[in-house]
Amino acid sequence: MSKYAIFCLLILNSFLISSQEVNDLQIVKDSLEIFIKNRETDKALLLLKSIPETLQNEDFRYDIIHKNIFYCYYLQKKYDSCKSILDIVKLYKNALSPKHLSNYYLNNAYYFKEKNNLDSSVYYYTKSLHFFERDTSKNITERANIYAGLASVYSQTKNSKKHLFYLKRYLNEAKKSKNDYKIGAALNNLGVFYDKNQNPEKALFYFKKSLKFKLRNTNRNSVLQNIGSIYLNYYNNSDSASYYNKKAINEFTSNRTLAHIHYDLSVIEKRRKNYQKENTELLEALSKLKTDPFVELELSIYKNLYLNFVRLNSIDRSVFYLKKYDSLNEKFTNDNLIRKTEEIETQYQVEKKEVQIENLKHLNTIASEKAKAKQNQIIALTVFIILGFTTTYLILKNSRKKRLLAEQEKDLEQQKNLTLLKEQEITAINAMIDGQEKERIRIAEDLHDNIGSVLATLKLHFENLQLNRDKKQFDQDVLFQKTETLIDEAYLKIRSIAHAKNSGVIANQGLLVAVKLMAEKISSANKIQINVIDFGLNNRLENSLEIALFRIIQELVTNVIKHAKATEVNINISQFDDHINLIVEDNGIGFNYNAIDHSQGMGLGSIEKRVDHLEGSFEIDSTTNKGTSIIIDFPINNT
Repeated sequence: MSKYAIFCLLILNSFLISSQEVNDLQIVKDSLEIFIKNRETDKALLLLKSIPETLQNEDFRYDIIHKNIFYCYYLQKKYDSCKSILDIVKLYKNALSPKHLSNYYLNNAYYFKEKNNLDSSVYYYTKSLHFFERDTSKNITERANIYAGLASVYSQTKNSKKHLFYLKRYLNEAKKSKNDYKIGAALNNLGVFYDKNQNPEKALFYFKKSLKFKLRNTNRNSVLQNIGSIYLNYYNNSDSASYYNKKAINEFTSNRTLAHIHYDLSVIEKRRKNYQKENTELLEALSKLKTDPFVELELSIYKNLYLNFVRLNSIDRSVFYLKKYDSLNEKFTNDNLIRKTEEIETQYQVEKKEVQIENLKHLNTIASEKAKAKQNQIIALTVFIILGFTTTYLILKNSRKKRLLAEQEKDLEQQKNLTLLKEQEITAINAMIDGQEKERIRIAEDLHDNIGSVLATLKLHFENLQLNRDKKQFDQDVLFQKTETLIDEAYLKIRSIAHAKNSGVIANQGLLVAVKLMAEKISSANKIQINVIDFGLNNRLENSLEIALFRIIQELVTNVIKHAKATEVNINISQFDDHINLIVEDNGIGFNYNAIDHSQGMGLGSIEKRVDHLEGSFEIDSTTNKGTSIIIDFPINNT
């Protein structure tokens, strides 16, 4: 620890003891960094909760307080407290900068990963990456953290392909940041990946390469131990395994790593048939696990000690470790055994009662059968006589009912025929009315979406001609030519609507080409710049889906032209494995979304209906004089 760090700690300790207010923010930041680096979360939380409100502004509150409180709770595995911090930040997240929003969504991703909600975790990692791109400071290590988190999530889902993809992204970003700690950690993670996937050559390559960069001392020792295990388990090279394991033993080695080291050394001694030394190493590994428990390794140690003392003819000690093994194993299986025993006992009692009930029923049946045998003979004769008279009466009665029913069925059939004719007439009328209504709606939507965008662009060209008529800052003939082209396009679109050809340019060229052509035409008016950014759109989507997306983008851009007074619009279209993400953002005047009457016009209300039809989500983030962002997500396989 540096002299300055010790100085900060001394000042901080005097503050904590005397409960005086902290007025030096740099001391607070340095002390927090030291506490969190040393995992002294209780001290960090005490300091954070003692900071007076007079020192707190937006940046300070998020950067110093909420971000660090969340991280401390996260290290303590107090995930309910983490959720409380996220809920607090959510109340004012609309006022946060892109940098703080990126951190906020990143913390959400961490939280949902620990809650094993991996889909939500991936969603928030993606949101964090989006707002990171909008952050002008662009701290590259933050992007590396996002990719590392995505790799961790896909490791849990056993998706090796995506796990490896994001590990390589993590390594690339670490290299860009020129942060040796990040590069070393990324290489180490790749080594672990290949070790788990039974590829010792690549695992050794990345482990050894990570040692060339700065690593925390505990991590470096863990890497050395991993290299030793690979030489031992894959190559049967006891000398190299012993060399790297012993090299990993120093004052910074964690107890768990030491346990693995001594266990590997015990395997080496077993192969050398030196059972006394094997026992020594096993007992040393066991002593380390007492301070840092790891059940699977502890069970393996007890088992090997039992077998080893059998080889050494030490029956008492072998029995002792066999009991240890059974006791520990029973500790984690006892609940299941008790539950299964209770289930078996319950089933046995139920079956026993059922057998007793069946026996009682059988005895009662035998007794009652003897008593009723004589009665049955008398009853049978009486019943036979009654049935004879009853049958004769019913036959006569049924014949009469059949005649009446036949007449009634004939009348009902005639009434059904008349009713069916009337229903067919009504159905035909309703179908004709529905068809007319749908055709009206289709034409109205095409006029609004297709022609509206062209006319809005055409209006921009005319305004430009009017404002710059005398200035002659550009070639007016070219602008006249573009305007004439737009008029021709409007004519062709109206003609296309009249012939019910609503797929337009999308059917011929695809969604991305159509959006870029639209952006180029609008930008050519020199009043508003449209930028199109795409990711993952390598293949065409289903035609009706592309049409729906194009109509939504047309309407959003038209709304910006009409109302936002913006000079720049960014259209982000991203395709991931199972969903599409669309973001349209402008630098205009913004608006109050809750104050809009959605029953008027065919604007945002129409877009929301289309997104609902696609089973997607629709989110608006708008701040007065700071622009508007509209985020739309929907699944591909449900469309």
